[in-house]
Amino acid sequence: MIESQTISNKAQALAQAASELAQDLSSSGVQTHGGGVDPFIFGITVFVLACFVGYYVVWKVTPALHTPLMAVTNAISGIIIVGAIIALGPEGGGPGSSNLAHIAGFIAVVFASINIFGGFIVTQRMLAMFQKKNPKPKG
Repeated sequence: MIESQTISNKAQALAQAASELAQDLSSSGVQTHGGGVDPFIFGITVFVLACFVGYYVVWKVTPALHTPLMAVTNAISGIIIVGAIIALGPEGGGPGSSNLAHIAGFIAVVFASINIFGGFIVTQRMLAMFQKKNPKPKG
């Protein structure tokens, strides 16, 4: 029984020391994120990696696969529009909704719409390149 009492006392002392350390860190202005990476740095890292992957994927595509790739990107843009409309949400908003979400959703809808319509135009031009041209009648 004495041993469990000693362990309990040591645990309480350790918890008190951890609490004091956390209080010192919060008062010194150091922000902690549960021991993980800062969310901004994480987001920038994902963005940079996506840029590299996107660059290598797009420039390594053969011309024969360009049209199917455009169809897939149009589908992805359609999914982005659905997510942006959900982000726009109802006019009144709910708990935690902000104008920032509405603005970001609107911008996402505009950019994804431009991407979809531009993709359709490029796809139509690519398909027109592979169609046989009608010879002009002589006469």
